[in-house]
Amino acid sequence: MTALPIDAVTPQILSALETHSRLVLAAPPGAGKSTRLPLKLLDAPWLEGRRILLLEPRRIAARMAAERMAAALGEKVGGAVGLSTRVDRRVSNATRIEVVTDGLFTRRILDDPELSRIGAVLFDEFHERSLSADLGLVLALDAQEALREDLRLVVMSATLDVARMARALDAPAIESEGRQYPVQTIYLGKGRDRIDAQAASAVRRALKEQEGSVLVFLPGRGEILRTAERLEDLPGDVMVAPLYGALSPAEQDRAVSPAPAGKRKVVIATDIAESALTIEGVSTVIDAGLARMAQFDPASGASELVTRRASLASVDQRRGRAGRLGPGVCYRLWDEAATRGLKAHGDPEIVMSDLSGLALALAEWGERDPARLQFIDAPPKARYAGAVEQLRALGAVDETGALTPRGREMARLPMAAPLAAMVAGAEAGRERSLAAEIAALASEPGLGGPSTDIRDRLVRFRRDGSPRAKVLKAQAARWAGGAKERGDVKDAGRIVAAATPGMIARARPGLRGRYLLAIGREARLDEADALAGEPWLAVVGLTGSAKTQRITLAAPLSEAEALELGGVVEEERADYDPATKTLKARRVRALGAIVLSETPLARPRGETARKALIAALREYGFDLLSANASLRMVQARMEFAKRCGLDLPSADDDALLEAAEEWLAPLLGDPPSLDAPKDDAVREALLSRLPWEQRAAFDKFAPRFIEIPSGRRIEIDYVSEGAPSASARVQEFFGSAAHPTVGKGAPVTLHLLSPAGRPVAVTKDLPGFWKGGYRDMAKDMRARYPKHDWPDDPASARAHEGRTKARLSKEGE
Repeated sequence: MTALPIDAVTPQILSALETHSRLVLAAPPGAGKSTRLPLKLLDAPWLEGRRILLLEPRRIAARMAAERMAAALGEKVGGAVGLSTRVDRRVSNATRIEVVTDGLFTRRILDDPELSRIGAVLFDEFHERSLSADLGLVLALDAQEALREDLRLVVMSATLDVARMARALDAPAIESEGRQYPVQTIYLGKGRDRIDAQAASAVRRALKEQEGSVLVFLPGRGEILRTAERLEDLPGDVMVAPLYGALSPAEQDRAVSPAPAGKRKVVIATDIAESALTIEGVSTVIDAGLARMAQFDPASGASELVTRRASLASVDQRRGRAGRLGPGVCYRLWDEAATRGLKAHGDPEIVMSDLSGLALALAEWGERDPARLQFIDAPPKARYAGAVEQLRALGAVDETGALTPRGREMARLPMAAPLAAMVAGAEAGRERSLAAEIAALASEPGLGGPSTDIRDRLVRFRRDGSPRAKVLKAQAARWAGGAKERGDVKDAGRIVAAATPGMIARARPGLRGRYLLAIGREARLDEADALAGEPWLAVVGLTGSAKTQRITLAAPLSEAEALELGGVVEEERADYDPATKTLKARRVRALGAIVLSETPLARPRGETARKALIAALREYGFDLLSANASLRMVQARMEFAKRCGLDLPSADDDALLEAAEEWLAPLLGDPPSLDAPKDDAVREALLSRLPWEQRAAFDKFAPRFIEIPSGRRIEIDYVSEGAPSASARVQEFFGSAAHPTVGKGAPVTLHLLSPAGRPVAVTKDLPGFWKGGYRDMAKDMRARYPKHDWPDDPASARAHEGRTKARLSKEGE
């Protein structure tokens, strides 16, 4: 067996697991943590013949890990090494290592909290911080403490914040070195062309300048396919292979396998290839520096796909893929200076995703307060409360947060809560069978063809005889309770609208393919799409950002069905006009955000006005708030404290806007106004969100004021360039032999002022300034301000607030 870097620390790992039930393991890609370590643990005495679960965040990674371990044993998957994903289960009584996706593990532990046949759970690639992985770990920790002290939990990753994770788990940490050759980094700069054009150009350059195969990182399927299309004219000795999650296993295998003899390969991948997969033959990486993720919008109750700059940990991981086999090269499609601005680590899904599935799982676990569980990052309180409210609206939990019979049925369905509600709420028989098929289509990209019309996809799905379709048909049948009858596809829109009335959409007058959803989002279809002429739709799938939502799956509705199922209401509403800075009220008859009729009203007050102002801030930003400067200062102080190592909750605009009803709404007054919140009130409202221990540490690391030799307390600026900074007259610092610092010794940038309050010097080294720059400055100041004090030795002079020499003399009498 070929030696791997993990072998060097395996004795240490085995020893640690003899005496500890938890372990944190950091090992770079290719070290062998996924495919070698589980095999090494099989003979551990504490395992006592029980099974090891290896959790992977993606199906392709799970399948490949299982296949490589089985091959190492000279077997096929399904023997000693098994595999369980949503569409592929190969497990037998002989299975000792079972590779599972982290979503399936959540269902496993909810069904069997004792994990009775399991001896160890290995959380692989935990740095991806999927919501399922975070939830699975917190449930496993809870089960370990209450039921299974002997259960071993190992958290593994290539780019873990090892110290933080070890503290959170109260576990030892072991780090394995990888096999990494030098990688030259070439910055190509940020071009003006679309990213697929830039990537294709970089591929052509790399093929000319480098040897071996090329791995390209792009944010999503669309960019990958467009780049591949641009490269169709490459020479015949170059293979272009896309790689993303929705591809068939055969297509994925083609991408990760070695190029045939005499050929080179260009693999164009999402971040799926960042760490969990080994792609043979790659010596060159091209990185767009982007990542795509789902972000939940509490205001609309829907998720959107957002494209962001990848974290520093991610781009370093990608770069490292070029140095696995020998010296490599990484082309980056941005400027070198931009690398310094990257976040150290990506945001975990738990702070940006829809939490309804997590809340449903915790309700089934019997825990209604997530603060009592050991989350690495706690779910945001306001977002979690919103998720519970959503479950209540879906009939999944009662007023106390306990599971209802429908909620218990929903919890057993491996799909998003709205889809689960659709299946669980459908009548038994044909209706439920149709709902289950729709849920399968919505959960599996590409199933049933590319049409946006659910009816067309259902017809094709029913005719599809592929292995993947057969598995999903069997799943849908189980979800439907074994119903034999098939529902009529023409009822698809009604089934969807009944379960998710917020996804009912009405066409925009005169704008073919443009729709307004009841949740308040705008979405569109291609004008040539057959559904684009429908006046009403029930939407199942959306993609894109909030401003450019594209409908990917929908079915037509009649107006009568839309109004009946959507829940038409009459109510008072208000909107903020940023041009006049006023609220305008009206009485509307509406289906959610779809206004059917309206009548103007006088100026709104109370809760209606407060909701409108919060909505305006979410749309236009905190610049509307009169106390915006104080808010920005608190945010900057918190960011500074985080850079000093303090663990604080997120205080970016998204987090604060999400929780605005909690901390800001009470400050808006009555009649509510964006001018009502005062600086001190906003500052205190933000900081009161911190527990007292964090507040004390925060005030220590990022104090609002410093005391200077004159005896005054002056405010520190954490926002402006050169921050942290402060300003005062030169004379106020006389007598100081040390420079003021904050945080962990960070010098405060001092803006020294003349007696008239004008800037005359800037320094981060006050003792050095007294010995150097002060002399020239004092010479100039004596000419301008002869009545003021400019001593030759300021370090030993008496500090004061810039008084004249005459006044100082009189005070000294």
